[in-house]
Amino acid sequence: MSFKTDIEIAREANKQPIQDIGAKLDIPSEHLLPFGHDKAKVSADFIAEQRGKPDGKLILVTAINPTPAGEGKTTTTVGLGDGLNAIGKKTAICIREASLGPCFGMKGGAAGGGMAQVVPMEDMNLHFTGDFHAITSAHNLLSAMIDNHIYWGNELEIDHRRVTWRRVMDMNDRALRDTVTSLGGVANGIPRQTGFDITVASEVMAILCLSNDLEDLQKRLGDIIVAYRRDLTPIYCRDIKADGAMTVLLQQAMQPNLVQTLENNPAFVHGGPFANIAHGCNSVVATTTALKLADYVVTEAGFGADLGAEKFLNIKCRKAGISPSAVVLVATVRAMKMNGGVEKKDLGPENVSAVQAGCPNLGRHIENLKSFGVPVVVAINHFVTDTDAEVAAIQDYVAEQGAEAIVSKHWEHGSEGSKALATKVAEIADADMASFAPIYPDEMPLMEKISTIATRIYRADEVIADKKIRNQLKQWEEQGYGNLPICMAKTQYSFSTDPNLRGAPNNHSVPIREVRLAAGAGFIVAICGEIMTMPGLPRVPSAEAICINDDGQIDGLF
Repeated sequence: MSFKTDIEIAREANKQPIQDIGAKLDIPSEHLLPFGHDKAKVSADFIAEQRGKPDGKLILVTAINPTPAGEGKTTTTVGLGDGLNAIGKKTAICIREASLGPCFGMKGGAAGGGMAQVVPMEDMNLHFTGDFHAITSAHNLLSAMIDNHIYWGNELEIDHRRVTWRRVMDMNDRALRDTVTSLGGVANGIPRQTGFDITVASEVMAILCLSNDLEDLQKRLGDIIVAYRRDLTPIYCRDIKADGAMTVLLQQAMQPNLVQTLENNPAFVHGGPFANIAHGCNSVVATTTALKLADYVVTEAGFGADLGAEKFLNIKCRKAGISPSAVVLVATVRAMKMNGGVEKKDLGPENVSAVQAGCPNLGRHIENLKSFGVPVVVAINHFVTDTDAEVAAIQDYVAEQGAEAIVSKHWEHGSEGSKALATKVAEIADADMASFAPIYPDEMPLMEKISTIATRIYRADEVIADKKIRNQLKQWEEQGYGNLPICMAKTQYSFSTDPNLRGAPNNHSVPIREVRLAAGAGFIVAICGEIMTMPGLPRVPSAEAICINDDGQIDGLF
């Protein structure tokens, strides 16, 4: 059996003018800033006008720990949104923008797949509306102004050995992880060791995604700590006087992007912090705006529920004052087999025992999500190779956990394949069963917050952090940052910090290698294990297969 590729399906989409998509959410055309015919930004004035309106129901889509077999979280988000619209529920989708790094690396794009996609697929996975370029430029403007300030006399007495603000680019490039700048003589400044992170790891990205409006954005940018003096007092972005110019660069990027699904349903695609090194959710302004315009909003959180969902619930919901009515946990038969010890090349034949052996990973995520006080439904993202016995094994296991697993065939059939899931999700959301609460209070000490996540979500026995890290956390508490939430930077492939440890491991430790204060974004980053904030390309990057064909169309994106 042969299927069309995602990009082939996307090319055949019967797209509607973006003004017609906006009209489905009662957005007047004069409040849409078009980028071509099929994408637009929503004006800040229109967004401000919606603030007093009641919110719709928020539905979070998350997943088990990712495996090379694929889970299809974004595909399920899109399919569920289409399914809800198909059963008569006014629904909008909110997802993240794609980073060029993984698009040209190994992960591919971020627009869904099969018959559950957001279009225009090529634009979304490449330059789109330029948001990531604006974030990169704003971040690096601050970098340039810091070095420039030091060069022209250093009035602020910055200790050039303690400049914490690195540079960024939206590409996987391991050669830039650690660099030395300003070589070549006096005219080029003072040489110092620094490096690059990927744009999605930038605090500017996190700030844009957590800000309510331009005023909030500029305040948060001004709060960024960029360096320290010799006496260890902090230097802020506002001290460098970069916050105003950075806000100017980000003015348009702050406006959410409106596009559509293959079934012409509205989708907001805005912001894109990774969940393994940042907080992994689309922008607050996109989500809160969608909640004013639609009766149901389906959004996703990056990677597995131990990362994306934990941060969505502990960081984004806390900061934005929102809460989900239901959580959809995505799993696949193939991924269960891999968690059960089967190699990727052997996933084809039926193997019910392997499915059963892999289910504890799913069970742990269900238990964790329920601990936040939200009802959970499992979506089995169906592959055509799945057998009835394998699917039944997952459903039986989930039933034992006090939840329900529903097969969804949106990848193959679009909304027709996701109506059963949509009906169940709407039923749960309408029942108002959620009693959401983050798993730690604001006033809990920072080290205790880290330990709470490690023990309650990862099921670790201990957190390993040396005296220097513990002292740093105490110092930040003394400086007034003790109420901030924690953003864990950890491998996405395991509950532990060992990417090879699948399933539901116990009796492991979580080593904290470094902590970073993101004062503008409003959280503390705890870097665990060997996690990288600048990824590298694989041996055979996806970029090798991306080209323009003889018809002038892009090939190789997926």
